[in-house]
Amino acid sequence: MIYFVALIPATALTIAGYFVLYLSNRSEGAFRTLGKYLGFWAFTLAGLVVLGAIFAAAHGGRHGPMMGARGMDGRMHGPWPGSSRSCGPGAEEPRDPGQSGETQHGVPPQPPERASNPDAH
Repeated sequence: MIYFVALIPATALTIAGYFVLYLSNRSEGAFRTLGKYLGFWAFTLAGLVVLGAIFAAAHGGRHGPMMGARGMDGRMHGPWPGSSRSCGPGAEEPRDPGQSGETQHGVPPQPPERASNPDAH
């Protein structure tokens, strides 16, 4: 579908490029040189429009990291903080130091020792 939408400006740029090249061949001096550059620039832009349509269709609406931090729905990466789908606490929630398996000083907590049961013997 996006190919057909891209064909409209690509066709317009191609026609404009041919028109500018035709007029530049009939002129003299600096206008001829400027016309050649403008005509080839119009062809280049038409090609870039077609390549952009191919690129957009190949990605199918999925944006990479260079396309911006927000997704199609306007949210940042991942679910909202504090939701049931969230992996951890949000920015406004205090972080529990024992949650990641480490204490505040970076030392992992020791497992609890087994208490000997005198009645078991």
